[in-house]
Amino acid sequence: MKKLLVIFFVVVVTNISFSAKSIDLPKHYKFPKNYFEGKHYDSVKDFFLIATEKIRDSRFEKTVILMLEHDDGGALGIVVNKPLGKIKLGSLISKVEDSSINKKELYDFQIPVYWGGPVDKNKILILHSKDYKNYSTKQYDKLSTSNDLETLVKIAEKKGPRKSLVVLGLSAWNTGQLDGEIEMERWTLSESDIELIFDAEDKKKWQKAIKSSFIRL
Repeated sequence: MKKLLVIFFVVVVTNISFSAKSIDLPKHYKFPKNYFEGKHYDSVKDFFLIATEKIRDSRFEKTVILMLEHDDGGALGIVVNKPLGKIKLGSLISKVEDSSINKKELYDFQIPVYWGGPVDKNKILILHSKDYKNYSTKQYDKLSTSNDLETLVKIAEKKGPRKSLVVLGLSAWNTGQLDGEIEMERWTLSESDIELIFDAEDKKKWQKAIKSSFIRL
């Protein structure tokens, strides 16, 4: 008798499982916010993080941030649409770890510099195309970064990367902080776009990026 009950129970459970698989999602089903084209994102690394109207920090109003890191330890990104103006190479040299430069004729060369974020405000990072590489270069999905004096000099000499964007400062979040801000709809996401970073007008970058965002607000 016990054997018969066990067999009957297994058959019932199997039938329930099979039936559940055949049920279609209702038309009004709302996908989770991290759902895009049939997949969930586990990390926003290499994506654009785009400020929405719900952002509370005025420093990030209408910002487009290229995300460089996002894991259990936190998140790191660079604002790409907040120009600070042109700064002389000589003024930037003191901000780099290696201050030895023999080509003083380049000191007056002016380099367009952007505000990358409020963290490490004097830290220089160079976003650039993948056609250039040296000892400090780090490769990402669609571009590379370098943070050394040599690259700045190469840019001044027009011997550096084909496309580049020099930033001062970083944008950083503690563990879980960014995920919470996205959940509160302060940020949306889109696929990163190299042409937008290097070629688009700064005042139009936010509009272009948010038009292609995919998180449903």
